Amino acid sequence: MGHSRKFRFGVQFVNATGADDWRRKVQEAETLGYDAVCLSDHFGDQLAPLTALMQAADATRNVRVGAGVFDNDFRHPVVLGKELATLDLLSGGRLELGIGAGWMKKDYDESGIPYDTPRIRLDRFEEAVAVLKGLFSSSPLNFEGRYYQVKMEGRPRCVQRPHPPFFIGGGGRRMLGIAAREADIVGINFNLAAGEYGPGLGADASVESTQRKLGWVREAAGARYADLELNVLAFVVVVTPAREQVAKAVGPHFNLSGEGVLAMPYALIGSLDEIVATLEERRAMWDISYVTVGESSMHAFAPVVARLAGR
Repeated sequence: MGHSRKFRFGVQFVNATGADDWRRKVQEAETLGYDAVCLSDHFGDQLAPLTALMQAADATRNVRVGAGVFDNDFRHPVVLGKELATLDLLSGGRLELGIGAGWMKKDYDESGIPYDTPRIRLDRFEEAVAVLKGLFSSSPLNFEGRYYQVKMEGRPRCVQRPHPPFFIGGGGRRMLGIAAREADIVGINFNLAAGEYGPGLGADASVESTQRKLGWVREAAGARYADLELNVLAFVVVVTPAREQVAKAVGPHFNLSGEGVLAMPYALIGSLDEIVATLEERRAMWDISYVTVGESSMHAFAPVVARLAGR
C-alpha cells in the first residue's frame, strides 16, 4: 500500500503470581526477541498496568513497555500524564503510550463508572489526547474543553521528545480517524461498540472489512500515513502442520468458515513457514508490520519472531 516498515513483535500479558514470576516473564519475552510487552486495562483478574509496567521496565534493558490500552475514563489525563511521564523517565524512554476511549461495558457496570454513549466517550477521549500532548510539550498548557480544563505545566519531562509514541487502535471509522490523525502506532481491531466480545465479531474480521478500515486510516491520515506504524493483536495463534483443520475448528467461535479464519488479520495458524509467509503477505497488502500475541502464544510464536524481527 503506502510504505514498508520492519517487523516488530509484542506480547500482551495478563497476570503473575508475584514479583519474581512477573520479572521472569518479561525477561523471557526480551530474551526471545520480542520488542515490547504490554498489559490491558481492565478490572478483572489481571495486574494493574502502571505499577506492573514500571517493574517490567526495571527488570529489562531494551524491551518497550505500554498498555494495550489505558482506558481514558478510568483516570483524569492530568493524573495519567504525570504517571506516564514518570514511567518514560524512569524506563529511559521506553514507553509506548497506548490509550483508548474505553469499551468493555462489564468494567463500567462493576465499578459504577458511567458508561456514556460512544459519541461522548470519543469526544472526551479526543480532548484527553490533546491534554496529554500539551502536558508533554515544553510549554505550559492552557486547555479549555467541554470535559477538561487544564492550566499547568507538565512535569516531569518525558525522555522521548516531543512525546512518547501514541498507540491508538479501534475498529470504527471515527476511532480509526482519530488514531490516523493523532497516533504514531495505529491498531486495527474489531469494532467493539457492542461493549463485549461475541460471535458476531466474525463479520467485522473479514478481508473486506479490514480493507475498509485501512482505507479510513489512509483517508484520515493524509500525508502523515507514511509515518504511521500499523499494529494488530493476534487473538488466535496456533503453530501447526494442520492449518486447515485447526482453522475449521476455530471457525464457529467467530461464525466464520475455516477459510474466513485464515484470512482475518487476527489469526495466525499454520507451520512456521506458513505463518512467516502470511505475515509478509499482510505487510505487503495491508502495511501491518507490528504484531502482538498473547502470553499463552509467546513461546510457540518465538521462532517466527526470530525469523522476522527487524526485517
